[in-house]
Amino acid sequence: MAVIARLEGSQSRGKPNALDELRELCAADFARVNQLIVDHMQSDVPLIPELAGHLVAAGGKRLRPLLTLASARLCGYEGDKHIGLAAAVEFIHTATLLHDDVVDESDLRRGRDTANAVWGNQASVLVGDFLFSRSFRLMVESESLKVLEILANASAVIAEGEVAQLTTANDTATTEEDYLYVIRSKTAALFAAACEVGGHIADRNSQDEVALDQYGANLGIAFQLVDDYLDYSATDKAFGKGVGDDFREGKITLPIVLALRRGNDEERVFWKRTLEDLDQQDGDLERAIEILNAHDALSDTLIRARGYADTARAALATLPDNAHRTALENVVDFCVERAY
Repeated sequence: MAVIARLEGSQSRGKPNALDELRELCAADFARVNQLIVDHMQSDVPLIPELAGHLVAAGGKRLRPLLTLASARLCGYEGDKHIGLAAAVEFIHTATLLHDDVVDESDLRRGRDTANAVWGNQASVLVGDFLFSRSFRLMVESESLKVLEILANASAVIAEGEVAQLTTANDTATTEEDYLYVIRSKTAALFAAACEVGGHIADRNSQDEVALDQYGANLGIAFQLVDDYLDYSATDKAFGKGVGDDFREGKITLPIVLALRRGNDEERVFWKRTLEDLDQQDGDLERAIEILNAHDALSDTLIRARGYADTARAALATLPDNAHRTALENVVDFCVERAY
């Protein structure tokens, strides 16, 4: 059986950022989560740990399992069930990435070739299914029906978001409300669940669980908005995946929605040709960025991200004032500052 040795997550170089500080605060728990991930990725079918390990060992921020660990400790939890739940959250996330890359026909993830580019679509989908099954096994070990309900519901909502995105892809009539529904489902749902289960196993009251849910949901929306901004402004190396992928795939993200709303007929013809018809030519990505900037679509996307970030931070105000709360507050800034 394959063994994955590198699971520490991506570290920034130079000055530590808020995510590094959160990882350091949760270091002991985080090490246990990583070992549990290795243990539960193993299979008598060699391709499973090989393919899963390709993505998991590539690094990534490991933000979602860290949210589970920090939320539990913030609420005074002293047991160890949060370890398995954090691993379950990461397995759900990894499974969705494997499936997402197949749907999007992506060839770059976390700075490496995607699993589907290396092993093909069938293997990627099936290993994603395996990781989903592992996540539910870990949920059951928490011995909490409420935890199972939270994470099972989040998994269903994520799938709904993926399907909803298919219906908005290449559709320039997509509204901001349509777009927000997709990212609340695809991205924010798991952020919210990751935080809420941490509060639940600590036996906090329902108000605290709601506060953690709201923190995670708003953080997830802010995170995705920044991702959408970065797709038109980052570099491949910094972003970890191909810049301009959303444009090439015809995805209708918030910058596009804003530009369509504010643009003229000539620009709408351009968007229809490039995003609906996928008739893209040399220089079209540069032209798209030019239009987005002309209508402040990118800068306004960041303004909206900051608004959701502020709401996330405010949701923590009623929770215990300790080092874990401070770290979670600082992670909000990290998620937005990735844009700079």
